[in-house]
Amino acid sequence: MSADLRQSHGAPASRQRPPARPRELQDGLNHRLYHPLAWRLAVQLSATPVTPNAVSVAGALLVVMAGLAYVGLPWPVGALAGLCLHMSWHVFDGTDGDLARLTGRSSPSGELVDGICDYASHIVLYLLLGFQLQQSLGAIAWLPTLGAGLSRVVQANWYETRRRQYQWWAYGVPWLRQTQDQRGPRASWLGAAYLKLAQRTGPRSEALDAAIAGAADDAQALVRVRQAVRDASKALLPPSPLLGANYRTIGLGLSMLAGSPLWYFLYEAAALNLLLLASILRAARGERAVSLGLAHAPAPSTRR
Repeated sequence: MSADLRQSHGAPASRQRPPARPRELQDGLNHRLYHPLAWRLAVQLSATPVTPNAVSVAGALLVVMAGLAYVGLPWPVGALAGLCLHMSWHVFDGTDGDLARLTGRSSPSGELVDGICDYASHIVLYLLLGFQLQQSLGAIAWLPTLGAGLSRVVQANWYETRRRQYQWWAYGVPWLRQTQDQRGPRASWLGAAYLKLAQRTGPRSEALDAAIAGAADDAQALVRVRQAVRDASKALLPPSPLLGANYRTIGLGLSMLAGSPLWYFLYEAAALNLLLLASILRAARGERAVSLGLAHAPAPSTRR
């Protein structure tokens, strides 16, 4: 889901133009396919009683339906139907945020509801695929299934929190770290767990956080810091969209077309974890470079 749209706007937005999303945060599929479709669907739903949270739940049901198609329909019909249903989830995953923006229904809980729907539905998907794989491999099938599932949790957490942290640094878009205190005890516990995992896998980001906080009362300095972050977007953002959900969906579909989820599970547990490690190291270097650049940059002149 586009967290910037779900949280940062409290009043209804215009239906004439789709939301302006930073290009560096969009891969080709989002930019050309999913986000345009999500916006059109949100415009249609904005005249109905459907809420953003209801769209999140509907998206979760699409993921579960994809799993049922993968394991319940004959090949290749099941593989193709599962892939199409799973790809449809990406449209709904953007629609909830766009609908919140259009209708003024944004709330601090929206991001958390969307995250719960995403994680819960994919747990069901992996369990369904694991049971299918067990039919051919026996109990050992759960090793790659659980390995891939746990890997996805860590990889997706890092990928999404990295992007959302960048949006805060570069554009001032608040996310879970800024709104966590507005939630109830249970929501705060879930949010804390989500952030704790992100802290264990990524750079601590204190230097850039301090730079943003230190410039909060100086508009000119804040613009300078945010521009420095945007200029370093390639170093700060995940270097490959393969860690994102879009290409995981395609990878799983291709694996099912090849006859088994095993190939995808091995890819996710091995190749994507190596990519994650390289991405974490790269992001840490990027943060150090930006922080050093800001520390050594001359202060703007106050002379007129």
